[in-house]
Amino acid sequence: MTLGPLMIDLKGVAVAPEERELLRHPLVGGVVLLARNYVDPEQLTALVAALHALRTPRLIVGVDQEGGRVQSLVQGFSRLPPMRRIGQEYDLNPRAGLRMARNLGWLMAAELRAHGVDLSFAPCVDLDYGVSETIGDRSFHRRADVVGQLAVAYVHGMRDAGMAAMAKHFPGQGAVVADPQQTLPVDRRDLADLTDDMTPYRALIANGLPAAKVAHVLFPAVDSVPASLSGHWIRDVLRGEMRFQGVVFADDLSMGGAAAAQGDVVSRARQALSAGCDMLPVCNDRPGVEAVLRRLDLDPEPASQMRLVRLHGRDGKTREQLKTTPEWTISQEMLARCAAAPALNLEAGQT
Repeated sequence: MTLGPLMIDLKGVAVAPEERELLRHPLVGGVVLLARNYVDPEQLTALVAALHALRTPRLIVGVDQEGGRVQSLVQGFSRLPPMRRIGQEYDLNPRAGLRMARNLGWLMAAELRAHGVDLSFAPCVDLDYGVSETIGDRSFHRRADVVGQLAVAYVHGMRDAGMAAMAKHFPGQGAVVADPQQTLPVDRRDLADLTDDMTPYRALIANGLPAAKVAHVLFPAVDSVPASLSGHWIRDVLRGEMRFQGVVFADDLSMGGAAAAQGDVVSRARQALSAGCDMLPVCNDRPGVEAVLRRLDLDPEPASQMRLVRLHGRDGKTREQLKTTPEWTISQEMLARCAAAPALNLEAGQT
């Protein structure tokens, strides 16, 4: 059996009997874990093991664990800071900021790998233009070069822990006010004006970025459909001009931004696949998942299959083993530093 392009959610803290049949469907390739699927670390380990045991190759299990206000697993896990805190550290001391990015990337990934989770949907590499409440402190920084440097360090930390990284939200979501969860944001800038937004992706791609998530944002000066459904953005720009060779995720196809752009969820899935996406998350819409499984006719694409299996996690240590490592000690020191307010850099005029 191959891994399909659909990534779906679960209703509860264990795999229900009817969900087993869905998860064995050849069009399914992954599972998104949400806060409602989590009780404690022991339950998580058992749930992920059950998901991985369902089929071969095993399903990809992912979760949103950026830190700050986007952290699905809290109890029993380190409370991670938002990415902005790392950017603040960089403003005080660039070397210290890069070290913090790598250590906290390692910590986030290592804790998840200790329980078998393959993938965290991180890092967020949108620029902080000061207009998007959806992004806000999830962004490392306003400057594209700083976001690129910190993201590369963070991704290297994840790699050290045995986890593939996924940068989001390509080509950039930081300059729009609307929330794609509810409606379709529109960014009216020309392609030439998006150079800064795409700069972090260029740095990450040069360092072997394994995956990227494409935004439900419409750039009418570039294409008439959102980036997540656009062959121009995905095939021509991301894969062609930028030479990205990793897995392309659409953002969640059940979001309001996707619904506003293209018909029902089956139509969205078809268009996203046609545009070049490898993986299509559909969450909180079980009827939509079932409709896609009934109506989507798809032959596996060998290149996409090869990309997907590379997202499986590697070399996970238990939590007890992690606590004996120098990386753990350093990361806990970093967390303590993050919990304190950043010092004021009077020369830079930033905190």
